Formats: sequence, structure tokens, C-alpha cells
Amino acid sequence: MTTRPSAGLAEASQSSWRPRLALLVAATFFMEFLDGTILITAIPSIASDFRVAPADINITMTAYLVTVAMGIPLSSWLAERFGARRIFCLAISVFTIASLLCAVSTDLTMLTLSRVAQGMGGAMMVPVGTLVVLRGTPKSELLRATAYLVWPGLLAPVLAPMVGGALTTFLSWHWIFLINVPLGLAAFIAALRLVPPTQFDGKRRLDWFGLMLTTLGVGALVVGLETLGGQASNVLAVVVVTAGVLSLAGAVWWMGKATVPLFNLSVFGTRTFRATSTGGFIYRLTISSVPFLLPLMFQDGFGWDPLKAGVMVAAVFVGNIGIKPATTPLIRRFGFKTVLVFASFASAVTFALCAFLDAQTPEPLIFALLLFSGAFRSIGFSAYASVQYADIVPGQLPSANAISATLVQLAAAAGIAVGALFLRLFDATRLFGPEQLGAYKGALIAMAVLMLISTVDSLTLHRHAGAEVSGTSAGAKRA
Repeated sequence: MTTRPSAGLAEASQSSWRPRLALLVAATFFMEFLDGTILITAIPSIASDFRVAPADINITMTAYLVTVAMGIPLSSWLAERFGARRIFCLAISVFTIASLLCAVSTDLTMLTLSRVAQGMGGAMMVPVGTLVVLRGTPKSELLRATAYLVWPGLLAPVLAPMVGGALTTFLSWHWIFLINVPLGLAAFIAALRLVPPTQFDGKRRLDWFGLMLTTLGVGALVVGLETLGGQASNVLAVVVVTAGVLSLAGAVWWMGKATVPLFNLSVFGTRTFRATSTGGFIYRLTISSVPFLLPLMFQDGFGWDPLKAGVMVAAVFVGNIGIKPATTPLIRRFGFKTVLVFASFASAVTFALCAFLDAQTPEPLIFALLLFSGAFRSIGFSAYASVQYADIVPGQLPSANAISATLVQLAAAAGIAVGALFLRLFDATRLFGPEQLGAYKGALIAMAVLMLISTVDSLTLHRHAGAEVSGTSAGAKRA
């Protein structure tokens, strides 16, 4: 077999935009994102079947999230070494088979190991699937492509509690995993037909030391953040997070001097991509805290039952879907900078308004507020997903894609952890009152302030940032 170095890096200019391929990749993303949190509602049922404490089941969720986060850095090299088409199809196969193993698990150990295998498949599906789409998409069509790829990350966290609850209530917890089998089989067949053959570099070396530092750093951060988000006080968690930060700092130092580094860190020299690790990271972090904070506030503060709380939070989902057809026209009309500033500032306002809700607030008003919050959330997600690749050249695409996917995983874990930390802080200080709602009010206001940091970062973007993608100024210079 003949291979060429820098595999597939020129494919974007030779390939045409494939909506069906983007939809297929988005569907696999939805499966992966959904399985990250869908087990929450099934924990009591699984614990009862396995005769263990409900808290013990949390290890299956942590194992999955950690495996996904740690596997993403390697997936970029695998795609370049063996071809993105092969690795994407392999990822679907691993994820599907592991889902079946999860469903037939007879004890906690087997379920945890099966979840690790499932995470391995998910770690390859997300970044490699994105790479397959991006390489075949010219810059002029990037907005349309990312519009397909963004919706799983928006909808899965909101739908997971409802889907998991329905399957567990009307069938059994096993169906949370069994449903992936026919879906995975269909996705595998579709991938064989839709994913084009890709070139690859069969002699590409792996930066083992860079991989070790990166995976250990990412894994430590996810574990530490998960622990911080779930316990009242844990010095060990702080130590683990610190170790993760130091390990990633070491990885950056090593890859800056390595001959063939795991990632090409020159991508951070591009301002529109760097926005992913500055304002974009904070944006995703704060947004990720909402599905965690709101259901708890409705149940603990308002006295609602879980079903009512879940239905109300579904307003965020309605807002996501409702605004989606307008996100691309908005970006094309006003440009990335204006849209990002508006989306982050408007989201901050909705967070602050949520802080002043109580059990006496008319429910239609709560629903409307969450509806708008979901719409602003969708606009910001779409804009960040597109602008990060706007000025990335083909040779930088694999590194940019893998780094972005890793940051998304870290932001999701950090969002829950930071939300939980704010809850404990304001519960202990009673700064917003001794009543139960005081802690939630403080946490939501803190998240609103945090979101404004993203707004400030977006204000520093060039006025024509990502113009080649948005089409707002054909002759604009790159940001």
C-alpha cells in the first residue's frame, strides 16, 4: 500500500461538502456524549441489581469520562498513522461491542471494565469523526458543517436524564446500553459507505513521552475535578489537579522541543484558535454547569420532584433546537466577534436572572427564561466550534482538532466541579441568605460573572476574525 506523509492534509481542497457524512458523525457523537451522563438516573436500579451502594456506581461514570479524555490525544496519531476512515470505523465497532458488554454485565467490576472499553471507542469517535468531516469541508462551508457537529454536545446533557429515566422506568437499565447496538451497527454500515478513503503516513513516529505526559495530565485533571465536584472537602483532589496541571505544563515544554511532537503547538499562535482555550474554555465551563445546577435548585430549593425539574430544564433543549436554523445566518450577517460577544453576555444575563427565581415565580416565566438561555447557548457553541478552525491551515488540522476535543472534555468536567464548589462556598458563607436557595443564587451569580470573562476575551478578537468562514468581509485580513 502506498502512503504519503502529512496524510490527507490537502484533502479539503479536493473534496466536496458532504451533509450526510456530517450527520453520521454527529449521530455517533450523540451516542458518545449521551453515554457520558445517561447513567445518573439509572444508578439506584443498577446498585440494587448488583447489591452495592448507589455511590459505588459513580466509578462507572468516572471510568468512562477519564478514558475518553485520556484517549483523545492518542486518537490524532492513530488517524494519521493508520488512516481516519479505518480508525473511525474501528471506534464505532469498539463502542458498540462495549455497549453490549455493559448491558450483559453481572457485577460492578464487569460493568466498569466494559465502560472503560466503551470510553476507548468514544475517545476515537469524537476527534477522528470531526477530522473526517473537516478535511472534506472547504472554509466556505465550515459553518454548515459545524452546525451539524455542534448539536450533540448541546442536546445530550439535557436529554440524558429524561432518556435514562424513561428507559430505566419503562424497560430496564440494560436498555441504556442495548439501544446503542442497533444504532452502532447502522452507523458502522453507513461509515463504510460514506467515509471516503484517506491517505496516511505509515511511518509516522509516536511521541511516546509527550503522549505519556499529556494523557497523565488530562487523566489527573478529570479525576481531580470529578472528585472536587462530588465531595465536600478533599485535599487529595487538589493535589491530583495540581499534578495534572504540572504534567500538562511538562508536555507543553517537551512538545516545544521535540523533533516530532505529539501535537503541533503552533496552532496557539492563531488567535481564532486560541479563543478555544481562553474565552471558549470558560464559555463551555459555565454552560456545562447549568444542567447540573438548575435541576438541583428546582428540587432542593423549590421542592419539585425530579420529573417536573427535568421537564422544566428541557426548555433549554427547546431553545437549542429552536434557534439552530438561525445560528449560521446570524454569524454570516454579524461576524464571529459580534455573535460571540452577544452570546456570552446574554448567557451571563440569563444566569443572573435564574439566580432570582424562587418557588413563587410563574412557571411559564421560568420556562421562557430557560428557553432564551438555551438559544444563547446554542449560538455561542456554534460560533466557537466554527471560528476555532477558521484560520487553521491543513497541516495544523489534526493537532488543532485533538487539542480542541481535549479542552471540551476538560471544560465539561470543570463545569460540574466549579458549580459544586460554588454551591459549597455559598452554603458555608451564607452570603446570599441562610435559606436553601441562597447557595444556588450565589453559584448562579458567580457563573454569570465567570461568563463575562468570556465576553471580555471575545471583545479582544479582531473585528474580521474568521471572515473567510463567516463571509462577512471577503477581503479581511486574518485575525
